[in-house]
Amino acid sequence: MTTPRPWLASYGKVPAHINPDAYRSVVDMLEQAMQKYADETAFVSFGQRLSYADVDRLSARFASYLQRELGVTKGDRVAVMMPNLAAFPIVFIGIARVGAVQVNVNPLYTPRELAHQLNDAGVKTIILFNGSTPTLAEIVEHTGVTTVITAAPGDSLPVALPAPAVDARLTHTVALASILAEDKPTDYAAPRITGDDLLFLQYTGGTTGLSKGACLSHRNLVANTEQYKAFMGDSMVPGQDVIVTALPLYHIFALMVNLISYFALGSENWLVANPRDMDGLIQTFKDSKMTVFAGVNTLYAGLAANPKLKEVDWSHLRLSVGGGAAVFPAVSARWQEITGKLILEGYGLSETSPVLSLNPPFIEAFSGTTGLPWPSTDIKLIDDAGNEVPLGQAGEICAKGPQVMSGYWQKPEANAAAFTADGYFRTGDVGVFDERGYLKIVDRIKDMIIVSGFNVYPNEIEAVATACPGVAECACIGVPDEKTGEAIRLFVVKAPGAELTGQAVIDHCRKALTGYKVPKVVRIIEALPKSTVGKILRRELRDIAPAVAALA
Repeated sequence: MTTPRPWLASYGKVPAHINPDAYRSVVDMLEQAMQKYADETAFVSFGQRLSYADVDRLSARFASYLQRELGVTKGDRVAVMMPNLAAFPIVFIGIARVGAVQVNVNPLYTPRELAHQLNDAGVKTIILFNGSTPTLAEIVEHTGVTTVITAAPGDSLPVALPAPAVDARLTHTVALASILAEDKPTDYAAPRITGDDLLFLQYTGGTTGLSKGACLSHRNLVANTEQYKAFMGDSMVPGQDVIVTALPLYHIFALMVNLISYFALGSENWLVANPRDMDGLIQTFKDSKMTVFAGVNTLYAGLAANPKLKEVDWSHLRLSVGGGAAVFPAVSARWQEITGKLILEGYGLSETSPVLSLNPPFIEAFSGTTGLPWPSTDIKLIDDAGNEVPLGQAGEICAKGPQVMSGYWQKPEANAAAFTADGYFRTGDVGVFDERGYLKIVDRIKDMIIVSGFNVYPNEIEAVATACPGVAECACIGVPDEKTGEAIRLFVVKAPGAELTGQAVIDHCRKALTGYKVPKVVRIIEALPKSTVGKILRRELRDIAPAVAALA
């Protein structure tokens, strides 16, 4: 350690270290919460409430089904593909209780994206929202999936709610509602789970165009929860917090912060299935009297622009946390003007469970940084030669801590490149520390694009777009966007004699890519800028972008 760690002097009452083994597993941590807060409300969904005792009973029932009926054992991968329904936490805790590994899947994925993830993870059982069944039906024959469990909005709730029909092409599906019925057993043989056992495969974009599964253990998530508790201190009140979860639970940010951390502290969690309904979300703010909200810049910006936000009583709000992408100063200023709370911006990755740093709750002004590294987290900035840079200079952010993954699922070559010789995870982001130890992200080494908090890797978009008839080659970059932080701009070189429009390429991409990955603008150019060895120079594309006319 050649450079001082200045953030430690800025901690105040925050401890420098946490115990990542405070609980034997995430299951142990959540079971203690279900016993301690049994009579309290755990989740509110579509106006209906589930107590911690309800969650305990229903998740045990689901665990029993997985083990008794399906033969799911410790280490098996089980996919979950649904929005923020009450069924999500029930299914998650049930999977964890039998020692299986949850593979989180975006319910808006295309058939191509879904097939890769299911096959890469070796999934045999999938639980998915009824509305996503047409996607699975397209590719299920090309996967190892043998059991399909369908989930509806009313599952686990005391009332029936309208639900989409299950795609008729999927035969022999099992309704989650039937598994959770009152006459079903709740006993199962709890396996011995340790901190080293896997809890999640969290898929993140790959440099080869295919996503990789970050292997996140029980210890990783226990550690990140303990770090959050230690860092936030009195800003979290066990048994009294109310959090609104608008971010998707299949995303590691909401999964760790909103679900695991606040459940472990006995909080009341209002699940929002459709955060795009801004009026409905604001009504949830009014009804819930929330104390905590976590969002990405895009969501905060949309809310701050809605005049109804001023109608909310904000006297209960204690924390506003932002992650996934950079929070714009103007957005935080507008949010603070309306709610009285600035947005505490943080930084993390799927590979780090996810949080590495956050602005502490005692700051009095928006810092424009991602805050201080968390307890038990060491971050060093290195140059191209792997040497640690002096304080105040920029370098690649490399992190070590109990929340950092063990590696990517079955990707030894990627793992070798992902870590330094002394065991630090290489984030691919470039940062600089100020004298107080606050970390600011200034660049990215990887060609990753962040759209509304979601990682998008150019290689994947380019691989899909190149398959479009008439495309000879292409390259994409991220460009600043007021709504989404960054937007995808694709540059295309036509094949000789081809008739091609930008809209045709966009339409082609929509068939294979989920919405946030689809290029917003396609520009047709004569040739891509390349190095002498033929490598596409994306930085030059950013320079020429304003001068090239867009084709719609």
